[in-house]
Amino acid sequence: MRRTKPFGYQLMLDLYGCNHGVCDDMDLCYDFLSELVGFIGMHKQSEPTVVRTDHRRFPDKKGLSGWVALVESGIQIHTLSLKNFITIDVYSCRKFSRKKVVKFVRRYFGPQNMDEQFVFRGRKYFS
Repeated sequence: MRRTKPFGYQLMLDLYGCNHGVCDDMDLCYDFLSELVGFIGMHKQSEPTVVRTDHRRFPDKKGLSGWVALVESGIQIHTLSLKNFITIDVYSCRKFSRKKVVKFVRRYFGPQNMDEQFVFRGRKYFS
């Protein structure tokens, strides 16, 4: 059976019990997005964007959402302050070190627990 190279690679992380306050810290989330790019050897197309959810209109969604566009694809973060919960997606058409990303994430947010999923995208792209 012939194996083909996938088009992309996606790492999805769910962080539980993050350090108190990190889910509401816009500067920290901006710095995380900005610094992770270089740490894993990617290239920004623009500076990160981080927005705060209107917690008055959506009290169960209090937190932040952010994204940085990469030449290689993109990185997203979503936080939910009520549970100190964060989701992070790193998607790239170029291989990257999952271990480096996990180490970086642990340093920034100090989660008590973390779930990790990894997916090969576009498996038939080069067929």
